[in-house]
Amino acid sequence: MKKAIVSVLFLLIIITSQAGVVVVEGKYQNKNIYVQNAYSEAGVGFCTFAVYVNGKLTNDEINATAFEIDLAQLQLKFGQDIVIKIMHKDGCTPPRVLNPDALKPVPTFEVVTMKMTNEGLITWTAKNEGGPLPYMVEQFRWNKWVSVGEVAGIGTPGEHDYKFQVTALHSGENKFRVRQTGFQSKYSAEIKIVSSEPKCIFSLSKNSKQIDFTCGTLYEVYDYYGSVVKKGYGSRVDIANLQRGGYYVCYDNTIGELKKK
Repeated sequence: MKKAIVSVLFLLIIITSQAGVVVVEGKYQNKNIYVQNAYSEAGVGFCTFAVYVNGKLTNDEINATAFEIDLAQLQLKFGQDIVIKIMHKDGCTPPRVLNPDALKPVPTFEVVTMKMTNEGLITWTAKNEGGPLPYMVEQFRWNKWVSVGEVAGIGTPGEHDYKFQVTALHSGENKFRVRQTGFQSKYSAEIKIVSSEPKCIFSLSKNSKQIDFTCGTLYEVYDYYGSVVKKGYGSRVDIANLQRGGYYVCYDNTIGELKKK
């Protein structure tokens, strides 16, 4: 028995190949599925002998080296769950789905309103969601967008309200946005807030075994090759297990540098 699983981020598209059946699962995105079909082991006829969509036999023309599963004729709703079963003869090369991403949702959300309180609570209302994709909340710090949390998307028609509590604002201006990623990524506009938090400072202990911050902060420690060696939130980082040498310390809204002796 052969079994292969292709798992796509957040919303699942699964392709499994067993003796006699290839299964494709996803969400209907107003697109059809294309299949590469082999000849049967005897060299007469083709490998695929039937296709089922959500348990119903289709009337697609499958006696060809490549064929199309016409989902449009099945009166499916956009975003509806789909299970496709491609039945094939034993002993032949299993049919291959050429465009499995066609069942992966594309982010279509629109943000109607987005606000943020001084305490770091972000609220937004979205509409036109193309499926239950999660919203990734991102903060701009250290010259890049950093993911700070996730909120499950509802994905049905109409307007939906969401909220997310930011754990840590850094000193100065803070910028946030939300993102959904399916077959591609889509971003909201940025929202900004200025924090009254004092600027954070870091220091290296005399024995070079820890980094101390004057505040609680998100941090990332990189070696000189650009690899992350420490990451988290707090006012202290244990670096006793790091080798001697130079490191970059990303914290607050600043990037510092240190040498461990």
